[in-house]
Amino acid sequence: MPDRLDTAADPVTLTQRLIRYDTTNPPGNEAACVEFVAGLAADAGLPHRLVAAQPDRPNLLIRLPGRGAAPGLLMHAHVDVVPTKDQQWSYPPFDGAVRDGHVWGRGSLDMKGGLAMMLTAMLRLHAEGVRPAGDVLLAVVPDEEAGSAVGARYLVDRHPELFDGMRYAVGEDGGADLELDGAVRLHPIVVAEKRACWLRITLRGPGGHASRVALPDSPVRRLTRLLDAIEPGGLPPVLTPTADRMLRELSAALPEPQAAVFERLRADPADESALGELSAADAQYLRSILRHSVNATVVRAGTATNVLPEEMTVELDCRALPGGFGAADFVAALSERVGADLDAEVIVEGEAMPEPEFGPFYDQLAEVLRAADPDGVPVPMVTTASTDARLFPRLGIACYGWLPLMLPAGSGYRGLLHRPDERVPVDALRFGASCFADLLRGYR
Repeated sequence: MPDRLDTAADPVTLTQRLIRYDTTNPPGNEAACVEFVAGLAADAGLPHRLVAAQPDRPNLLIRLPGRGAAPGLLMHAHVDVVPTKDQQWSYPPFDGAVRDGHVWGRGSLDMKGGLAMMLTAMLRLHAEGVRPAGDVLLAVVPDEEAGSAVGARYLVDRHPELFDGMRYAVGEDGGADLELDGAVRLHPIVVAEKRACWLRITLRGPGGHASRVALPDSPVRRLTRLLDAIEPGGLPPVLTPTADRMLRELSAALPEPQAAVFERLRADPADESALGELSAADAQYLRSILRHSVNATVVRAGTATNVLPEEMTVELDCRALPGGFGAADFVAALSERVGADLDAEVIVEGEAMPEPEFGPFYDQLAEVLRAADPDGVPVPMVTTASTDARLFPRLGIACYGWLPLMLPAGSGYRGLLHRPDERVPVDALRFGASCFADLLRGYR
């Protein structure tokens, strides 16, 4: 069907088509969208395979055969999107409208636009008869936004053989970004992610009449101490090697006085005066990658205003910096700060990613960006979110968040993930598709 291949030849048109499939998760219902992409692969004559844990939520793997001169390269993209309920949009979120030089809609950034760029590049090379140095495998998956149980996790757990020979992977960047008052245009290369460690803390002790001051060992007083312990946003700041490299490269790329701010943070990651010289958004991001963060998100307690409860629970969204820190470490650190052993249940403990690789493939990602945008600055970054990149390292695959977009410096587009009026400039999508094509052509 030439019309479908014509659609795939332009990442803008393809992004529009993908957005028009409502793949809100939950429930997902990604089958129609995934099967549309499978149809494009079939029309082009590319080998592909559907693998499903649930019939209405299939995974798709498309292969561009290589020359066998390099290990395999995995590109992974999810087609599910977060809900739009109760959000106010300027244009309907599943229309894929092009207005004011942008594609508007849920998934335009996260990450149907990214899938469109990857697929366009793959189809472009195949049409030209170009065989990359190694096999290129595109995994189109569901369920990333809700834990990946029927998506990437299912593939890694149940079908690891599908990724035999894959050595490197590129996927979404998790919204990692710094605005830096528009001083430079950054191109994030995400080399690490924070690890989700969700806890449910149960506090028990004497209750009673709320007209009296609660006892020190009461749940109310212990909750107060716990919240006070995490008030700065989590545990004390710490500078990981990955964050240190990011700050060093930013300092080298930025003019004064911004360069000095990042050097001060390298010397002291707790320097609030340095953070105070940055925008609120940039300071928030940096605080988040300079500490094991903790946020209290759900509190359950009490039966009446005038009754002190004998039991309270609080759920904590804890996120660990790259390294070996995990749920047990959070419990120990918080217990020490509260002054009592906490009764903690681990709700979620995400995979710990290995130390990032700054080798030839990372260098190639940076080279592609420098060649495409000489005025831009590729920077290694940590994302505070979790993506499917946390799963593939179990198969010996080194993962990077790499979604090249030509965005105005300091524009903050990546901050639109999961928010209303998500949109992406049409020129950014075409730039990204070209970068992916350059990566595949020059892959070594």
